[in-house]
Amino acid sequence: MKRFTTIFTVMLMAALSLSLVSCDEDAEVAATLAGTWQGNVYAYSRYNGREYRAAESKVQFNSGYNSGDGYWIDYYNNAPYSYQASHITWYVRNTIYIHFEEDNTNVVIYNYTLSDDRLSGYIQTGNGQMLTITLYHTYSPNWSSYTFDDYDYDSYYGYAKSRTSG
Repeated sequence: MKRFTTIFTVMLMAALSLSLVSCDEDAEVAATLAGTWQGNVYAYSRYNGREYRAAESKVQFNSGYNSGDGYWIDYYNNAPYSYQASHITWYVRNTIYIHFEEDNTNVVIYNYTLSDDRLSGYIQTGNGQMLTITLYHTYSPNWSSYTFDDYDYDSYYGYAKSRTSG
């Protein structure tokens, strides 16, 4: 009986240590995403029947446990507008799901690699289009010490707001 108690105690300790030490991968991905990322998403936009490719994209992920909000800006060189911006909400569940507030559309980032300084992989849009993504981590502030009222982010959202309100 003593041997059974010892084996049971060892198994219980092992099980408890595994449950206390295990990490939530989605939360780790969310924490790594927090900050500003810049690079190329190979996105495009249609305007008056013409297609324009984004020259660069900037994405801000404000992080919670495994989700958050932020913004996404695509910059254009030869379009009738210089950028297209949207507020986003996002969450991680093995893949990265992003909802664009102004357009009410969704994308999924899948088959990605993520490090402290680079995010690369593939994006599938709501209409099934497949895009390649390569972003570099450019800034990671301590957002808890700032309020968004301190920054003029509305200037980025002007174009997106005007497109959805009329």
